[in-house]
Amino acid sequence: MTATIFHNPDCGTSRNTLAMIHASGEKPDIMEYLKHPPSRDRLRQLVAAMGIPARALLREKGTPYAELGLGDAKWTDEQLIDAMLRHPILINRPIVETPKGTRLCRPSELVLDLLDHPVARFAKEGGEVVIHDRGIK
Repeated sequence: MTATIFHNPDCGTSRNTLAMIHASGEKPDIMEYLKHPPSRDRLRQLVAAMGIPARALLREKGTPYAELGLGDAKWTDEQLIDAMLRHPILINRPIVETPKGTRLCRPSELVLDLLDHPVARFAKEGGEVVIHDRGIK
């Protein structure tokens, strides 16, 4: 299986998601999207693969979301994608893509259903334990 994670190493959720992927035995392609933002077409593909509107991928906290007025319903998906391309910090993370699907993994344990061999038990950075019923022990 090939997995790709759109990752921000400064984000605990993203770090936990990446750790769960590694714990499953996967060696994912890691896309640090703040350093190397996806192209317009790639971002459109991710939104379409997740089956969500572009608005659902916007991150509000710690971003220029409010100052850009992105909460206004007037913005089209294309305009929101434009904003995410200009300000990649607006792209919520982590996004994980595997042959089983593409998903915004918030919370991080959402990644487990995308993996062939998820671990049954995982301790997150903060100590929270995640138990997955179909995981490998």
